[in-house]
Amino acid sequence: MIHIKLKVKIRIHPPLHISSTVGFDIIAYLLQIVQTAFKPLQIPSEIIGIRLCKGYFMSLHSDILVVGAGPAGLSFAAELAGSGLKVTLIERSPLTVLQNPPYDGREIALTHFSREIMQRLGMWDKIPENEIYPLRDAKVLNGRSDYQLHFPQPTEARGEPADCLGYLISNHNIRRAAYEVVSQLDNVSILTDTVVKEVKTSDNEAQVILENGKILTARLLLAADSRFSQTRRQLGISSDMHDYSRTMFVCRMKHTLSNQHTAYECFHYGRTIALLPLEEHLTNTVITVDTDKINSVQNLSPEELAASVKEQLKGRLGDMELVSSIHHYPLVGMIAKRFYGKRSALIGDAAVGMHPVTAHGFNLGLSSADILAKLILEAEQRGQDIGASSLLEKYSSKHMLHAHPLYHGTNMMLKLFTNETAPAKLLRGLVLRASNNFPPLKKLITKQLTG
Repeated sequence: MIHIKLKVKIRIHPPLHISSTVGFDIIAYLLQIVQTAFKPLQIPSEIIGIRLCKGYFMSLHSDILVVGAGPAGLSFAAELAGSGLKVTLIERSPLTVLQNPPYDGREIALTHFSREIMQRLGMWDKIPENEIYPLRDAKVLNGRSDYQLHFPQPTEARGEPADCLGYLISNHNIRRAAYEVVSQLDNVSILTDTVVKEVKTSDNEAQVILENGKILTARLLLAADSRFSQTRRQLGISSDMHDYSRTMFVCRMKHTLSNQHTAYECFHYGRTIALLPLEEHLTNTVITVDTDKINSVQNLSPEELAASVKEQLKGRLGDMELVSSIHHYPLVGMIAKRFYGKRSALIGDAAVGMHPVTAHGFNLGLSSADILAKLILEAEQRGQDIGASSLLEKYSSKHMLHAHPLYHGTNMMLKLFTNETAPAKLLRGLVLRASNNFPPLKKLITKQLTG
């Protein structure tokens, strides 16, 4: 008896983007037709699938599965362009949100190192030049004092000439640029409108069970689904979660005086204000209050809010005017105890969720994707297992070396500068003066700001 095995590829023409797991149902139906017509033939189910965005085919088995197509997940996928590794991203949001993310009020401070990565990945050039804002100076104020901890405009960063501490880019612009890059990659597929029900890992593979019952497998599974990652929890990786019991309000304000491209962090008593300079007369304003006092901000009219910010800034930027919608977010920090598990790893906020006071959370997420991608590419080139525990442990150690002190150092600083007791207020002033007058410490902080 002769057994014939036939591999069948079904092309959909013209190319379609099937933005939900309904796509798998279509393929299953087509498979039933093929199987009915060719009953004697054995068709391996793992070759059946769809390739999103391109009209080609995506196997139900990938080299790497990434849960979460946010900036970190997309950046990781972009790192593997041209590698030959098949990457599948699973995202619960609809395709339209990835293609055109809504403005969410958040401006991201990018270091020079992050700019280098984004340029290499092709993301930087997809952001309009007039929406990349240089951050030249930074000042920190405490309470009602006019004394400032000043980080002036640098002359170099990462051994190269530089005229700014970093760059400010809106979160939605970063997300859009990352998607535009990844959507053009032949080795990357994106499942949108897709919910993960369960993840499992074994010595040989990782498995993702979708809400509709479909099963995806891979050599490696990555969690990139936010600081509240369900994937991380299902992998059994514990974390330290810190609820700051504070709420952040973000919006854009115009003002009559120039901001000189200077950022301000004002630790006033009872309320913190951060100012991130965009255009010379346009600033992203971040107001943080205790969660039980959110009505003190929410109940203000636009004119009252602008006047209160002007008063707290002592008129530094002149008259203020609210020119955007206001968005608010509860502040919760998180760091995982380790950044890997069996055939799995954490990147982005799923590994470390920073307090936004630094505005540097994306830098850390981008760094995690960069570190892991390089280790994976090296292993693949050597014919080694990309899901080996030794590789993932190495990634975890390298990322933890930077993330751990930054996360805990930020929390220590916040604990001091939000403490309203008299001794804390005195110590806050002393810390600012000591930092200003101790060049090695100031240089270390500046290096952290510039990357």
